[in-house]
Amino acid sequence: MALSYVLLGLSLLASVANAQVAVWGQCGGIGFTGSTTCASGTTCVELNAYYSQCQPGAATTTPATSPTTTAGSGGSTATPELNALAQAAGKKYFGSATDNPELTDTAYVKILSDNKMFGQLTPGNSMKWDATEPSRGTFTFTNGDAIANLAAANGQLVRGHNLCWASQLPSWVSSGGFNNATLVSILENHVTNVVTHYKGKIYAWDVVNEPLNDDGSYVSDVFSNTIGGPAFIAIALRAARAADPNAKLCINDYNIESSSTKLNAYVNLVKTLQAWGAPIDCIGFESHLIVNEVPSQSSLEASYNQFANLGLEVQITELDIRMTLPATSTLLAQQATNYQTVIAACMAVEKCQGITIWDYTDKYSWVPSTFSGQGEACPWDSNLVPKPAQSAIAAALG
Repeated sequence: MALSYVLLGLSLLASVANAQVAVWGQCGGIGFTGSTTCASGTTCVELNAYYSQCQPGAATTTPATSPTTTAGSGGSTATPELNALAQAAGKKYFGSATDNPELTDTAYVKILSDNKMFGQLTPGNSMKWDATEPSRGTFTFTNGDAIANLAAANGQLVRGHNLCWASQLPSWVSSGGFNNATLVSILENHVTNVVTHYKGKIYAWDVVNEPLNDDGSYVSDVFSNTIGGPAFIAIALRAARAADPNAKLCINDYNIESSSTKLNAYVNLVKTLQAWGAPIDCIGFESHLIVNEVPSQSSLEASYNQFANLGLEVQITELDIRMTLPATSTLLAQQATNYQTVIAACMAVEKCQGITIWDYTDKYSWVPSTFSGQGEACPWDSNLVPKPAQSAIAAALG
């Protein structure tokens, strides 16, 4: 009887070892005990010593891409190198958001600083109004400078985020009771000082962030209520252009990735600003998306093209794709497919010039603290190991 159980156990182990791993599934790595046989049409690619993955391509018994180490300005990472792929395909950059607290994490910073992986950085919070002008007329740039200086040392671009937003305003602005003329002066002074401080160091600014509701109306805040929209947007854009004529000036928002009332309102807003002669160069698609709810590639392309046809550069500015926890291999595979869809849509639109993920690792994702029971939104896991999504992004870029 004991012998039969042993034989049964060996049989089960053999069957597990010989099972075929689906595309984007793990097929190897230190400590991995699952199957190393990829499904037909895929091959086991070693991403690092701890993680190999079944990726599309002719099946072989050895990795189709051997692990290589390439140094950026600040560190080294295993292939695939996303910014290098994006630039080789004619895009301006592939980047990541970051924030000051995580800059003490040396392993995190090593990956972040590889300019072949990330060619652009966005400060998550340190350039917002509450961080840069906490009291009227008193400006502080220490935290923003830390990220701008890191990017400069690494040869990376910086997206400035952001100059005017209803949220993260200090109370002296939001509750100051200013009349129209005074608030216009405050807005112009803030934009002028911040943009002047970073003149020549910022590729593009989110000049106005999230000004519209989903129904196309203006968000009720001190700017829209006192100055009115789109007047306050035009004022901010003009002040930014005067302070740094070479920085690209954007409006940034979410829920405009597919046909909607909000998307149509943005198209009309851009047309109005252009008719007024207000400088606007780009539109930011935040793209905080959900697994299995991502628009089709054709829908995304149609949305991007609405602004490209108006002469604007399109930038995907805050991309992450969250799921309901716990994560499963099925959800991770679908997430990879969803990421690939978004990147492929950008690749198909010439004026879609840059892609930024909203931090590259789940370790520092904003999602779990904002959406209860959801997470795993980033292409690297909380241990800084690439997930299937990272390779799917590379496939779309390549």
